[in-house]
Amino acid sequence: MASHEIDVYVRFAETDAAGHVNNVSYFLYFEEARTKFFQEICPERDHSFNFILASISCDYVSQAYAGQELKVLTDVEKVGGKSFTVCHTLVDPATEITLAKSQAVTVCYNYEEQRSIMIPDKVRCKLENCLTVQ
Repeated sequence: MASHEIDVYVRFAETDAAGHVNNVSYFLYFEEARTKFFQEICPERDHSFNFILASISCDYVSQAYAGQELKVLTDVEKVGGKSFTVCHTLVDPATEITLAKSQAVTVCYNYEEQRSIMIPDKVRCKLENCLTVQ
């Protein structure tokens, strides 16, 4: 399956004193990508569970600047019992340069019970269909 893609416009407010995108802003782009990916794979979610972020990392590869239009590609790398790992790649589509790479471990969580739960079969099937290596 092809990567899930979103477009990101870099606003001036997301840059720092050096003129490039602040390291924190990358996590906002990844969050937007994850949220839209989750909405696409689970549009009918009944709110008996939700996804929470357990861990996220970012490797900064190249600089980005205000006014750029970028893409975030999201892929599922691993599906476990209660969690799954998504990878994000931030690219400049004009140059095809990779700007950053991220890994995010996401847990299926029941807020009423305040505990992690098994990924529902319907969601698991959709996640497995998105795996980059099958």
